[in-house]
Amino acid sequence: MIAQRPNLNNTLAIALTAAAAVYVGWKISQSPEQAVQFAFNGLSVGAVYALLAIGFTLVYSTVWFFDLYYGAAAAIGAYGVFYLRSQETLGGLYAVNSIVVNVIFAAVTAGVVAWALYESVYPRFRARVDRSVLFGIGGVLAAGTGVYTGFLLTNPKDLHINLSPVIALGFAVLVTWLLYQAYQGVVAARVLQGLVVITGAAAAALGVYFAYLIANAPDAKLYLSWGVSCMLAGVVGLAFYRGLYVYMRARSQSPLIMLVASLGILLAITALTSIVFESTPRPLPEALGNDPWTFAGATIKGFNVFTVGVALVGFLFLLYLLKFTSFGKSVRAIGDDEEVSKVVGINTTTVIAVVFFIGAVYAAMAGLLSGHDTAIQPRMGLLLLLKGWIASVVGGIGNLYGAIVGGFVLGMIEQFGIWDLAGEWRDVISFVLLILFLSFWPKGLLPRK
Repeated sequence: MIAQRPNLNNTLAIALTAAAAVYVGWKISQSPEQAVQFAFNGLSVGAVYALLAIGFTLVYSTVWFFDLYYGAAAAIGAYGVFYLRSQETLGGLYAVNSIVVNVIFAAVTAGVVAWALYESVYPRFRARVDRSVLFGIGGVLAAGTGVYTGFLLTNPKDLHINLSPVIALGFAVLVTWLLYQAYQGVVAARVLQGLVVITGAAAAALGVYFAYLIANAPDAKLYLSWGVSCMLAGVVGLAFYRGLYVYMRARSQSPLIMLVASLGILLAITALTSIVFESTPRPLPEALGNDPWTFAGATIKGFNVFTVGVALVGFLFLLYLLKFTSFGKSVRAIGDDEEVSKVVGINTTTVIAVVFFIGAVYAAMAGLLSGHDTAIQPRMGLLLLLKGWIASVVGGIGNLYGAIVGGFVLGMIEQFGIWDLAGEWRDVISFVLLILFLSFWPKGLLPRK
């Protein structure tokens, strides 16, 4: 009897899948236009789930524990946009700007910058520059970054002007670094130096041009608030890892301790969000592509198409980062064996901190995209966290390809599952799907190899 159980499970799984396929096929034949509408809705919602699953998978496959701050990062992304734009939009209703919030984010940003300089810059120059001089310069840079962050949050009306210098610098640094990673191992060392200089100069010139355009485009403030919100969520995620998780991981051998700690962080940030913004659902300002258009009998919004595009670009960017850069090789090595990675000289603390930053940025982007489609509320992070986790399980937890597949599959099943039901049944369908996958396909659609 015991030996026959796996065959029985497989038979039952096949039967359930076939029944679902027959039901959906029957419904499509009854109303093709409605099927197109559900398919499009599933893609747009699935794109948000895919973003959540991609970031969640990156963090989990590196440190192998569930960081529940991820849900809070999604809420920070949505409420960050509201915080920066509510004073000028929505008729000024619900406008919030707290000096306490500004100071907290400024202090956290300054601390993260100080740590980053200590980890990356100090070791390279300590043999040539006096220690007090290094710490002094680093302190000034960290404090300046913190003050600048507080200034941005206090003066959101001029966000497009105040951010333009950072855009020029950030664009140049990012493009140069990405191409430097691509050049390494492909060209000779002497040629590499010249390529980096040429690339940096071209990227700097292009960055200045972009900054000029943005400084003269007040309508860009909403989209700049997206970037600021995602960066703040990432900085907070990095700060929690470096300031708390590192010490807890060193002192505890049980992932349960980390889970409980991150749960406390999630609940605390949710409570603080309720205190600052109140628990009433709030709308976000209208973004691009809100005018509906009709396709094959379905009503489609350009913003939802944009959301699908963001998920695909986010997936391709992370795929490139992990597959074709030295940073990605370090991440994969840590995921395979962190102790061996330390032995071979990988700075695991720094690499993992960057992973937490990237994961939080993806969660924040998913949160704000979801917030533009529906009203935001303080507990939204918990639900988005669960949806991201379900999408990861469906696709194959720990597998980047599975993450994006799982997100879109979950979105489609949710939408087609409520064909004859009320919309409130979506969450029930998601958790039923989770139970089915844990029972019959615990490794997901694309298991990690």
